[in-house]
Amino acid sequence: MSAKTHKTVIYSALEVANICGVVNQTAINWIRNGYLSAFTTPGGQYRVYLDDLIDFMKKRKMRIPEDLLAKASREKRNLRFLIVDDDKGLNTVLSKFLQREFKNSEIYQAFDGFEAGAFLVDKKPACVILDLDLPGVDGFKLCKKIRTSAEFGNPLIFVVTALNEEGIEEKCKALGADEFYYKPLNLNDIAEVCRGHFEK
Repeated sequence: MSAKTHKTVIYSALEVANICGVVNQTAINWIRNGYLSAFTTPGGQYRVYLDDLIDFMKKRKMRIPEDLLAKASREKRNLRFLIVDDDKGLNTVLSKFLQREFKNSEIYQAFDGFEAGAFLVDKKPACVILDLDLPGVDGFKLCKKIRTSAEFGNPLIFVVTALNEEGIEEKCKALGADEFYYKPLNLNDIAEVCRGHFEK
């Protein structure tokens, strides 16, 4: 499988115009006059990076759509993963796999709830791969805390577990997990699903 990374979010002048509620020519004039940073494609079309568009809209005191802010938040964190699993062997396998699949990613490994909390606050990863069965920690409560605590930056939560309780997947989803996997893991599936979330 070829390694892929997150697609940087880029907009055409027409898309910028639609987002800002103006006609296409106005967006082009913003670019030509140097108000809005952009680059030109080989075909001569203007393209604007998401961060530059948001900076421009903030300076102009325009209302920024929530989905635009959500994309920007995720893009800034898109290549940071946190693996929370006390199984050091699996934790390391996952770390090496994600590093290979997402070449420019930052991978953080936590082996208990305390380490996980420190990384969540300090690094604000885009995706947390969370084992439910951690020493001294209720994995269900930790899942809910990650989802409901603003200080963690609202990451994706991929729950992984060897537990086989009835209704466990539904319980995790109700607590805020985005994805759920039973061990043993299919690592390729995790990578593909992760890309799908990042590229939304």
